[in-house]
Amino acid sequence: MNLFTLTSDYKPTGDQPEAISKLTKAIQSQVKEQVLLGVTGSGKTFTMANLIANANRPALIISHNKTLAAQLYQEFRDYFPTNAVSYFVSYYDYYQPEAYIPQSNTYIEKETVINEEIDKLRLFTTTNLLTRPDCIVVASVSCIYNIGSPKEYGNFILKLSVGAPLTPRHIAKRLVELQYMRNDMGFTRGTFRMRGNSVDIYPAYQDECIRVKTDDKGILELTSLDMLTGNTIAALDGFVVYPAKHYMTNPTQYKKVFARIRSDMEAKATQFSETGKFIEAQRLRERVTHDLEMIEELGYVNGIENYSRYFDGRNVGDPPYSLLDYFEKSSKGKWLLFVDESHITMPQIRGMYHGDRSRKQTLIDYGFRLPSALDNRPLRIDEFMRRMPQTVYVSATPDEWELSRVKEIGAPVVEQLLRPTGLIDPVTYVRPSKGQIEDLLKEIELRVNRKERVLVTTLTKRIAEDLTKYLSLKNIKVQYLHADVETLLRSDILADLRRGVFDVVIGINLLREGLDLPEVSLVAILDADKEGFLRSTTSLIQTMGRAARHIHGMVILYADRETQSMTRAIKEVTRRRNYQLTHNTKHHVTPLSINKPIRDRMTLLKKDTPEYISEDLLSEDELSSMTPMDKKRQIIVLSTRMKAASRDMNFELAAHIRDQIRHIKTTL
Repeated sequence: MNLFTLTSDYKPTGDQPEAISKLTKAIQSQVKEQVLLGVTGSGKTFTMANLIANANRPALIISHNKTLAAQLYQEFRDYFPTNAVSYFVSYYDYYQPEAYIPQSNTYIEKETVINEEIDKLRLFTTTNLLTRPDCIVVASVSCIYNIGSPKEYGNFILKLSVGAPLTPRHIAKRLVELQYMRNDMGFTRGTFRMRGNSVDIYPAYQDECIRVKTDDKGILELTSLDMLTGNTIAALDGFVVYPAKHYMTNPTQYKKVFARIRSDMEAKATQFSETGKFIEAQRLRERVTHDLEMIEELGYVNGIENYSRYFDGRNVGDPPYSLLDYFEKSSKGKWLLFVDESHITMPQIRGMYHGDRSRKQTLIDYGFRLPSALDNRPLRIDEFMRRMPQTVYVSATPDEWELSRVKEIGAPVVEQLLRPTGLIDPVTYVRPSKGQIEDLLKEIELRVNRKERVLVTTLTKRIAEDLTKYLSLKNIKVQYLHADVETLLRSDILADLRRGVFDVVIGINLLREGLDLPEVSLVAILDADKEGFLRSTTSLIQTMGRAARHIHGMVILYADRETQSMTRAIKEVTRRRNYQLTHNTKHHVTPLSINKPIRDRMTLLKKDTPEYISEDLLSEDELSSMTPMDKKRQIIVLSTRMKAASRDMNFELAAHIRDQIRHIKTTL
């Protein structure tokens, strides 16, 4: 039975058929690891999609940044419109981790602002994995973090069906256990409301709500409703409600779990007291006691993940449950893993564990957390490797680590150097740094007149923003793009570059791996001779590849000297260019620019303003239903947007946001 249906107007061309065939045969032969070396624009994503369809298995695609993950999610969603394609990335708009600075005796409480849209997509991902066999998930490296046990998450469900003997009271009680909150005024995702014999449920992972009509005997009617209009979408025979949060606790286990936590607390507190650390001992007892009381009353507490080892039944040092465990449970080991841009994704995965541990160890040493906090962590690289199914490393510049892995087991390095349209790698020039901005402006104006687009890469956010202001004064439609830009909006900015809303986008490393921008004919790299991570051979090749999707593709490296990284990058790009030219001459191929559809936005653009906003400003009803903590978090989000509007000289919008901030403060 074919689970996956690949839908596309394209057929494999160039060296794609050979690459797909080699990868498929290796998967069928149970080869553990492979490398797909594909140049920019060669259709690596399409090759991956064909491999998923041929193998007929669920797949996880891990990307190293959210922008690329969003682009891949949109592409796979188009390739597999009838399958469960999901997006799983970190859901924080603002994240201040819990920390302690001993030198100044400063405790920093954990504070977060969660992006509700991304939270919905994350919950939709895990729900799909537990309910459907045809899942494709595009994720960032956050997928190796602890998200709680899939067994517990799968056990916490509410099955609704017409005729089931459930009253509103029974339904409400179960919804509270699933971490849904009753809110009869502000009906938002993850809440429910009760009106007479009806219960309206807004699942945390979808955009439609469910209305349950009952009488004394049970459920009479189930319908799905449009949230905006309240109109009925469809009548339902049944519906399964999954939890509103990933961390779930089983009340029947509280007595046993709390006993273990209190025992560990007393042991650690006694250890503090014996060494004269009486403040730390008292602090630990107070904090843990408070957390347990909150969990017993509400089933949840801020920082509950630090106790996840106890609720999951894990031992000290055991790896946490991550998205990989959901795949394992769903497919019983029969799934595929693609590590996109593996030369940078794998180092990220290797480095995440150690940074997380050092911060938490300080909290433990000073009595803010139990040692169990260390087991709320990302996977170590060895743990990740043990969980890897059959894997394909995908990159235009695979690292020696991936190449040595596949060489060791005799697996193939599958090359994909030809582009379906016959496009060749861009011609590359090195120009002096002196007068680089004036020279760049001339090149930009030339592309603007030809209705082509330009990418400019800088070394810092400050340079990107300053150059954006300078080009704006020269009447160039320009936008900067870096890590401070909200996650979902990065894809929208790049889409607007393609549409012509902007002619130039200036960024740092976000403009490197995997971005698919066929309208870009010029890539300019400032300070190309500054050796380092952003100007290494791999980084330069990746950045230069952004101009390889246009027939007039050109790269300018502004530098006062030619570094070894520059020499190696130019040599490799020239090698590929010569190979492609030879193939085109031999087969009489006329190169054509890539033509790709521009996808819908992942967020909405505020009407009549150039500022990107992911949600409308709050109404009075929404404000009245918010807790003081929610209002404080909203102030942080709005302050960030106000500053962004001011930087872009959109003072009217900035003033509007400022007024809302002031109004929220008056309600605190």
